[in-house]
Amino acid sequence: MTATSDLAGPRLASPDLLRAVFRRHAAGVAVITARGASAPAGFTATSLTSVSADPPLLSFGIGTGASSWPAVSEADHVGVHILGEHQRELAATFARSGADRFGAATAWREGPQGVPVLDGVLAWLVCKVHARVPAGDHRIVIAEVVVGDPAGTGRPLLYHQGRFTALRD
Repeated sequence: MTATSDLAGPRLASPDLLRAVFRRHAAGVAVITARGASAPAGFTATSLTSVSADPPLLSFGIGTGASSWPAVSEADHVGVHILGEHQRELAATFARSGADRFGAATAWREGPQGVPVLDGVLAWLVCKVHARVPAGDHRIVIAEVVVGDPAGTGRPLLYHQGRFTALRD
């Protein structure tokens, strides 16, 4: 018995191959924030992962060329925000290069440890950064949860096939 596929066949490893495969992987959408030297910083992430329950650790990736990297590279604490399907525009704002991410359209406040905390999210955490592990053109940030709130309402925002989307029943 042979498996059939609509794919053109295997390709050698490349950035394009990795992107093509991960476009098929649906991921939850988060915004990571940090207090910067002169202003808050943040970016949209789909690489958020639970690492350990005890102690409560998570990780996310960030490119070293990202505009938020200088703030994240120096921050003792970061904010992690799980976005709801009603927050597509917020996700797009934090993903867009050169956007005024903390402008009037973004509802936020200074939270624990001075970390920017976004309003209206499904859940948020403030985490203490433990490590920044080099990984190609990125760093994998490992952080321990300090405080958070899981009480937001709604359904999660997803990223799939290069766009923000929602769960279907």
